[in-house]
Amino acid sequence: MSNVAGKAYGMNVLTPLRWWTALWQKLIFWVVVKTFPYFLKGLLTLSLIHYARWTIINRWSFPRLDKSQPKEKLTYSYMLFESNFNGSWDQYIDSFSFAIPSGLDMFWRWNIKYPKSIPLHDFYNYIRFNQIESGHYYNAYPLAAANDVKTAQKLFTNLNTFQKNTASLSDEEFFQAYQQFLASNQHNLGSMGESPLMSASHELVQEHQHANLMMARVAGKQEA
Repeated sequence: MSNVAGKAYGMNVLTPLRWWTALWQKLIFWVVVKTFPYFLKGLLTLSLIHYARWTIINRWSFPRLDKSQPKEKLTYSYMLFESNFNGSWDQYIDSFSFAIPSGLDMFWRWNIKYPKSIPLHDFYNYIRFNQIESGHYYNAYPLAAANDVKTAQKLFTNLNTFQKNTASLSDEEFFQAYQQFLASNQHNLGSMGESPLMSASHELVQEHQHANLMMARVAGKQEA
């Protein structure tokens, strides 16, 4: 899958907004970031997440590459959610939903047909329906999870400090200092490598469920 690169999974979700609620949504983003950052504390505690970003795209903001290209006449503006994370799709959605349920509802509540983050089943279907598969996904450290990168940075800093503090020590003193350094940095000595492959059958089940959902919606519209 193009959405998977090593241990990381890249998610893109594009959801429609009415143009006037898009303006309101921008204000909500600004207020949350500047005034109420505690709404995002649950998100910051999720170590499996590399990052998450919400972007509002106005209905007139899509690029027109040439004059011969017809101008877009879109009914809705859109909100683009991007995230990179470690683990499976299900694990991420579960963790995200339980970590900041009120935050998710606040960010997505103005989106067309948003069902709220709980119950999970409806939220699953909403994200799956609006998710866009990646054409290409690059990961600079495919064998490292987010925690591996964080601990490597800490280890690098601690190792530089250790080098400066032990430059003039005798062999015996250096050995003792080295033992203490190893003991105090055990939690920073991660092991990078290939992660277990996500079940292909699971992906097929998800695709099958998505196809059934689409068929049910089409059938419902025809009956109406």
